[in-house]
Amino acid sequence: MNSITRRKFVQTTAVSAAALSQLPSALRGGESERKVKMGVIGCGWYGMVDAKAALKVGGVEIVGLCDVDSEHLSQSASELEKSQGTRPQTFKMYDDLLKMPGLEAVIIATPPHWHALQIISALDRGLDVYCEKPLSYDIREGRAMVDAVKKSGRIVQVGFQRRKSPAFQAVRQHIQEGTAGRIVCVDANIHYKAVLKDPTPCQPPASLDWDLWSGPAPKRPYSPQIGHMNWRLEKTTGHGHLVDWGIHLIDATRVILGEGAPKTVAASGGLYYLTDKITTPDVMTAHFEFATCPLTWRHHIWGAEEYTPETSNGIFFYGEKETIFVTDDRWEIIPVGKGKDRQVQHARADMGELHMAEFLKAVQKREQPGCIIADAYITTTAVQLAMIALDTGTKLCWDSQTENVVDNPAAAKLLKRDYREPWKHPYQA
Repeated sequence: MNSITRRKFVQTTAVSAAALSQLPSALRGGESERKVKMGVIGCGWYGMVDAKAALKVGGVEIVGLCDVDSEHLSQSASELEKSQGTRPQTFKMYDDLLKMPGLEAVIIATPPHWHALQIISALDRGLDVYCEKPLSYDIREGRAMVDAVKKSGRIVQVGFQRRKSPAFQAVRQHIQEGTAGRIVCVDANIHYKAVLKDPTPCQPPASLDWDLWSGPAPKRPYSPQIGHMNWRLEKTTGHGHLVDWGIHLIDATRVILGEGAPKTVAASGGLYYLTDKITTPDVMTAHFEFATCPLTWRHHIWGAEEYTPETSNGIFFYGEKETIFVTDDRWEIIPVGKGKDRQVQHARADMGELHMAEFLKAVQKREQPGCIIADAYITTTAVQLAMIALDTGTKLCWDSQTENVVDNPAAAKLLKRDYREPWKHPYQA
């Protein structure tokens, strides 16, 4: 191991050790702490991932579950009963779960079109919240949520788990030290082959209340492709690959560079291969102008394996002295000049567990977590602006002080989507 690699390995190890120090004593092998009574709203796939992470951290009891699919409720309650020894109560309506005596915190892992109403209701009940990304469906919801958290004084962590990646943390430290020189531009991408379901409209499963699942979003005819899991590629609920998955890398870039909101956003793309199967772009490029440098996002979600699959999910930082590639568990340095050795570092961690641990520590200590809602709002706004730029075919100038699109009425109209009756949008101008 050469001296540079050895030094970076030590730094990466130090980052991992720092991350582990955030864990409550239950996870570090210390004495058990008082158990926080938690509920889960949306206990399908990722709601249960978060619930299991919380139980693994320790100091938690899952006392209630809410879902509009009775099969989700039954299966998840049984699984949690085996894990923790007690069976959570189950609810179809999230307001009923929030009324549980002694409830202290909730995990919200529903599709994003429900996040605003559920977070604000939880805050009104005096609860702390762990909410999955993206923060909201539209930008004005996000502002209403930030204001509600500020007013409530509660603890809210948003699920940008890659902030706990030792690889991303090490790259942030490396760039801040100036070793790479000035970062001139950044490229980020996640290319993969989407696994689709049947898009043919049909009757929803008997266990699923499709009207309630749709909630404040437009109620589209049910199909397996827009229901559980696959809603991510549906425009009216998930808003597509950039907003669902790419948002992690946009957030990571912002954190690494210490950036705020983009000044301008432009986008191009569309449906070129998966036409009539999904409603969001299967090919897309978005260009974000940040104060430090531009960030370009690219994706395609069909086709053969990538020519270089090891870089199909990650971020390239192009500096004056080095190019740096980083993904969840690995980062590489390519020095400027021919014949110079690449330096590869591996840094693995359970990011979801660390992120949940940070939230639970914040709840116990009454301190703010690492991903506060105001910062998550900036990242969510950035990707939503990209989708608005694509929809309008225009380049957007974003005024982060007034939170408005400058001189673009068509784009400004898309900052807020009207809710389906009887639900009311929480944003008040």
